[in-house]
Amino acid sequence: MNRRNFLQTVATRTAAATALGLAAGCGARQVGAPVPNADAIAQDSSLPEINWQMATSWPLALDTIFGGAQEVAARVAAMTGGKFTIEPRAAGELAPGLEVLDVVQQGAVPMGHTASYYYVGKTPATAFGTALPFGLTDRQQNAWLFEAGGLEMMQQLYAEKFGVIQFPAGNTGVQMGGWFNKEIKSLADMEGLKMRIPGLGAKVMDKLGVTVQVLPGGEIFQALQTGAIDAAEWVGPYDDQKLGFHKVTKFYYYPGWWEPGPTLEIQVNLNEWNKLPQEYQEILKTAAHEANTIMMARYDAKNPAALEQLLSESDVQLAPFPDDVMAASEEASFELFDEFSAADTDFASIFKEWAAFRESIQKWHSLAEASYMDYASTKGS
Repeated sequence: MNRRNFLQTVATRTAAATALGLAAGCGARQVGAPVPNADAIAQDSSLPEINWQMATSWPLALDTIFGGAQEVAARVAAMTGGKFTIEPRAAGELAPGLEVLDVVQQGAVPMGHTASYYYVGKTPATAFGTALPFGLTDRQQNAWLFEAGGLEMMQQLYAEKFGVIQFPAGNTGVQMGGWFNKEIKSLADMEGLKMRIPGLGAKVMDKLGVTVQVLPGGEIFQALQTGAIDAAEWVGPYDDQKLGFHKVTKFYYYPGWWEPGPTLEIQVNLNEWNKLPQEYQEILKTAAHEANTIMMARYDAKNPAALEQLLSESDVQLAPFPDDVMAASEEASFELFDEFSAADTDFASIFKEWAAFRESIQKWHSLAEASYMDYASTKGS
C-alpha cells in the first residue's frame, strides 16, 4: 500500500478533506499536539454546536466496554465546553451489535464504537484492528498501532474500503478462553462443539472441528442457557460474571489465544469527519486515546477480584487449555494467515509488516517482561 496514493484517494472523496488536510487528520495524535482549551472552544462563536449519535456493539450492563464509548463522549463534551456532544447507544438501538460498521459506512449514524474483527466477512484485514490469534498483547498492539505504522495502514484500509476513519478507543487485555459445558481433556473434545467466537479465532476454531456462531454480547447468556451453544468466550472475569455465564456453565478455560490484546475502536464516517472543525477532530482523537488507556486500566483493576469471587462463590472449574489444543490452534492460525495472504492483497500487505513487528517485540518482551513475571509470580515473595 502506498501512503501517497492513499492520501490522494481520500482527498478526492470530498472537498472538505483537502481544506482540512486529511494527512494531518488521519494519523494518531502526536505527543505534544495542541488540544484546544475548553473555555476557548465554548466562547468561540465560529465553532458549531454538534450533536452526534454513536452506535455501539455493547449492552448497557457492561460498564467496561460500553464505558469506553461513554468515556469518549464525556471527554469530547468536557473539552468542547459542551458544544460537541455524542450520545452512545446500546447494541440494537441504532444498529445490531455486529452491524455498527455498516451503519457508519452508510452515513446513517456518524460514528460507532465496536471491534473491527466483527467485519472480517467484508475483508479479513479488518482483524488487524482488533486482534489476530497468537498475536499481540495490549502493549504490543498499542506499540504497533501508534509507533510502527499500524494505525496508518488500518486507516488507509478503512478509507478505501468503507469511507470510514477509525481510532483505537479501548483494550481488554488478554482474554479468557471461555466457558464450556463439558471438560476439554484433549483436542478431540473440541470436535463438534457449538461455540460463540468472532474474528479470525472463529475461523481457526472451524479448522479444529468446532461449529462457530457469532453472537453479540447481550445474546450469549440465553444461547448458553438454552443449549443453542455449548461454549462461549467474551472477555474475562469481570464482564463474564456480570453476564452470568457461571450460572449456566462451569468449565472456565484460559488463555484466550485468539485475543491476546484486542483493541476496540471508534469508527467515524469520513464525510462527517471532514466536516468537523480541526479543533474537534483533535479533541475526538484525544478522547479516543484516553478511552484506550482507561479501559485497559479498568479491566486490570476489576478482573482479579471478580475471578476470586467466581472461584470462591460458585463451582467454576478453572483450567488451562490442554497442550494439544494450544499447539493445534497455533498451527491452524498460521495456516489461516498463509491462506489469507495468498488470497487477499490487503491482508498480505499488512501481515508482512505486522509479522515482522511481532517477531521483534516478542523477543524483547520474552527477555524482559516474561522473565520478570515468571519470577514475580512463581518464585518471588
